[in-house]
Amino acid sequence: MEKKKTLVIGASPNNERYSWLAVNRLRQHGHTVVAYGNKSGTIADVSIETDLPHPDDIDTITMYMNAQRQAELQDYILSLKPKRIIFNPGAENPALEQLAEERGIETVEGCTLVMLSIGNY
Repeated sequence: MEKKKTLVIGASPNNERYSWLAVNRLRQHGHTVVAYGNKSGTIADVSIETDLPHPDDIDTITMYMNAQRQAELQDYILSLKPKRIIFNPGAENPALEQLAEERGIETVEGCTLVMLSIGNY
């Protein structure tokens, strides 16, 4: 499987959150992960950044933040020019999906954890 540098938006240090599980599983699958969230902490070997990170060469952004909270990050997300954005359950955002697709960014309404488990991440 190709390794994909991934930005997790909405990462949480709470081990009961799906974003926490996603960071762990992404690392277990060998992907480079950048995590952004409201609360600092560490997941596996990844520090959660509370200031917007500006990583280069992001392949995938996986969203764990609802559409209302995404609105203030919309320009930032698009500026990173990822190859795709995964909108996990509860993070669906038709407006951002349309803007991304207009810019040639693939959008997926799906679950990162399921995608990893079935090998189509």
